[in-house]
Amino acid sequence: MPYLSTPLDAAFHALSDPTRRAVISRLADGELPVTVLAEPFEMALPSFTQHLKVLEASGLIASEKRGRSRWCRLERARFDEAAEWMAAERQRWADRFDRLEAYLDDTHKDDDEHGKPTGPLGA
Repeated sequence: MPYLSTPLDAAFHALSDPTRRAVISRLADGELPVTVLAEPFEMALPSFTQHLKVLEASGLIASEKRGRSRWCRLERARFDEAAEWMAAERQRWADRFDRLEAYLDDTHKDDDEHGKPTGPLGA
């Protein structure tokens, strides 16, 4: 994925696909072998493993060979990074809305003090 410049870009790219999100949901309960993980999806195993490769390249999952099976598990660190980014963005937008609210309150207070009409559109 050369066009994805950061690990966070790769994580969001991987999560943009519904099949990959469903894989993540299934792995939330614990490790699974690829054959079991693939069962509910109506696609050939080679197509399914392409989804797993994207998830693994993004750092959201890891896999390992155990005997003749390949097992997959979630890698929580990448999810923590994505959650931290979203929390920071949420806080940034909350701060912006707080500043807008304060500005509107000040504007409304100034209108009241100077006898200007109040209400929607100055009515």
